[in-house]
Amino acid sequence: MKTVILAGGFGSRLYEKTKSIPKPMVKIGGIPIIVHIMSIFQKYGFNDFLICSGYKKNIIKKYFNKNRIKETKVKVIDTGLNTMTGGRIKRIKKYLLNEKHFFFTYGDGVSDVNLKKLLNFHIKNKKLCTVTAVSPPGRYGVMNIKKNNIVNNFSEKKKGSDGYINGGFFVLSPKVINFIKNDMTTWERAPMEKLSKNKQLIAYKHKGFWQSMDTYRDKLLLEKICKEKNIPWQ
Repeated sequence: MKTVILAGGFGSRLYEKTKSIPKPMVKIGGIPIIVHIMSIFQKYGFNDFLICSGYKKNIIKKYFNKNRIKETKVKVIDTGLNTMTGGRIKRIKKYLLNEKHFFFTYGDGVSDVNLKKLLNFHIKNKKLCTVTAVSPPGRYGVMNIKKNNIVNNFSEKKKGSDGYINGGFFVLSPKVINFIKNDMTTWERAPMEKLSKNKQLIAYKHKGFWQSMDTYRDKLLLEKICKEKNIPWQ
């Protein structure tokens, strides 16, 4: 079973690092975050990776040519510089046509999600798309404001207070590619909206660890976690 990882974006919100390297190659604990992500799948025996590259693609190709991972197949595919998330999936269609299901995730998020349970959930529910739904980490203070603009109450937002968000770690049927129009299609918009409308999108609720690396602050948080003895996603 193949695992598709998006690794072609510009990573603009992490420009401190991505001006010289692609975002998935930013190191956490001395190792590129994409390698951390791959290790999550390898732990469950999924060792066949398709990496959708674009921005500074040669850096990713050079890394995996130099660092061969035992018993693991890695294919880095150029999916275009300005291609959107959905377009990148469509670009690798020929590699997925013979698959019954495939994993798909982003090159900047780690989690302790149980991939075997996720896959079984997908197969059991017989939908075209299963998305791992996660509670966003608490980050902002919540204010209760009265009509006269007086703040009646202030408290730090608790994890999960805003419901669930897309945490990546999808299981997809190759049929979802039919919902993607072209290079300019953003996966998280029209395709997922149409799948939802057709009742072909189901959420696997994950209440364990999840963290994306959108900003430099997120990178520092992940670095701190990596210094601990028990790294959640390992």
